[in-house]
Amino acid sequence: MESSVGGGQAVDAYRKALSTAASAAAYAVMARSLARELLPPELRAAARWVASALGARLGRGKPARRTLVVRSQQQARGGGGGGGGAEENLLFDAARAYLASRLDPRAMGRLGLTLARARDRDGRASWRRVFFLEPGDSAVDVFEGVEFKWACVEAPSSGRDTEKDKKGEPGTGGDRNFVLELSFDAEHTDVATDRYVPFVMEAAEEVEQRDRKLKICMNEGRIWYRLSHHHPATFDTLAMDKELKRSIVADLDLFAGRRDHYRRIGKAWKRGYLLYGPPGTGKSSLVAAMANHLRYDLYDLDLSHVHLNASLQWLLVGMPNKCILVIEDIDCCCDAMSRENDKATPRAGDCAGDDEAGNGTPSDSDAPPPPAKSKSKSKNDQGMEGITLSGLLNFIDGLWSTCGDERIIVFTTNYKERLDPALLRPGRMDMHIYMGYCGWEAFKTLAHNYFLVDDHELFPEIQALLAEVEVTPAAVSEMLLRSDDAGVALRGLTEFLQEKKKQQAAAADGGKQISEEEEAGKKA
Repeated sequence: MESSVGGGQAVDAYRKALSTAASAAAYAVMARSLARELLPPELRAAARWVASALGARLGRGKPARRTLVVRSQQQARGGGGGGGGAEENLLFDAARAYLASRLDPRAMGRLGLTLARARDRDGRASWRRVFFLEPGDSAVDVFEGVEFKWACVEAPSSGRDTEKDKKGEPGTGGDRNFVLELSFDAEHTDVATDRYVPFVMEAAEEVEQRDRKLKICMNEGRIWYRLSHHHPATFDTLAMDKELKRSIVADLDLFAGRRDHYRRIGKAWKRGYLLYGPPGTGKSSLVAAMANHLRYDLYDLDLSHVHLNASLQWLLVGMPNKCILVIEDIDCCCDAMSRENDKATPRAGDCAGDDEAGNGTPSDSDAPPPPAKSKSKSKNDQGMEGITLSGLLNFIDGLWSTCGDERIIVFTTNYKERLDPALLRPGRMDMHIYMGYCGWEAFKTLAHNYFLVDDHELFPEIQALLAEVEVTPAAVSEMLLRSDDAGVALRGLTEFLQEKKKQQAAAADGGKQISEEEEAGKKA
């Protein structure tokens, strides 16, 4: 009897133990699912790291490891002929570029180094330094609290080495074929494949974008011709209002980082900027500064070389992602001008460009307006008679505008009022930037650029004159270029501004006298 009672108690205890274990497992599963939904990835990664550290401290065995082998090429399966070419592995090149940007020579005992000829942002010759792992070396990278180990391993010879393998790839440290190995704890496999590898690809693309040589492209018919672009303009050296510069930089940075945003709202990833103002106010320099800031190539579209709307479409298809399309002096394109011809009649000579350096005497906008344009078609007009406003609009905002991502479109004009309103609405020209006459902040930037001075005894007088005189940054730059001595150049600028003030006062008095004579004639 006692034995049966003892057996029943053991069974009850066993059942209670099973029930408790099942409840604990259910709670653990529920807690884990809640943690995945409520806790951010960074906090979960930190928790995993703490758990791993505690396990190591308490003597738990080493976790299982996983290794991904990254080869430079993958043998492609051949077709019916039995031959198969080698496909380039994009991750291999991306990993090398990524590691080159992360390797610290002060923290490693052995590291490969190459030097390559390059040019800096000012176009001057320089050297580009590239670090790399030699076979047998390794480096550790931390992502979301997880350690990833990169190792360079000499690959076994297959007996079918290509000529490229025999010579070795540039920057690999010798005539050896090698592979990269990425090792990590097995429990972080999803982190490695789903987040870390894409992160490496994106980071490598950013490095390449930052270090590559910029190009400026011009069109001839349906073809783009590329040249190296070494314009030195930056937002630090631009002579314009500081707050305006900050707003432009903030807008550019916001645009460049909104890929997912544009996809989510269903819009083409592009943005339009209209730069308008008198000649010589720095519109072309601002375009160059935008290109240098974003590291985008410039595509300077000359509409006089485009004769059909279809050619515009071909040119758009030929543009890559991450570029700036520029149409300078858009008001000079006859089909892109305002349709209200009675309000704004185009005049010849208005589109001589936005030159920012004078040829002796600085030029300003006080010159009399050029004569009216004759009704006979110019050579440019005859060449562009196949382009229509609707074709241009479809090019910048229609179906063809979605043929690329991360594109910026810039129009420049000296006469905003002449443009058709259809060109100016948001979605086409999203930000309108007025490039005005030289103000005090713009002058201080120029003085610092030319002479590295932030104060001078003539500054108060120049500040007062700039508040009364309309003069372009190009004219001020021309005066500052006339001497290497800051005092001499600033005195020359002061005299120039005083003379401009007298000329403007005389012109105002003359206009007032003419108005009085006309009024007197009407009364008579």
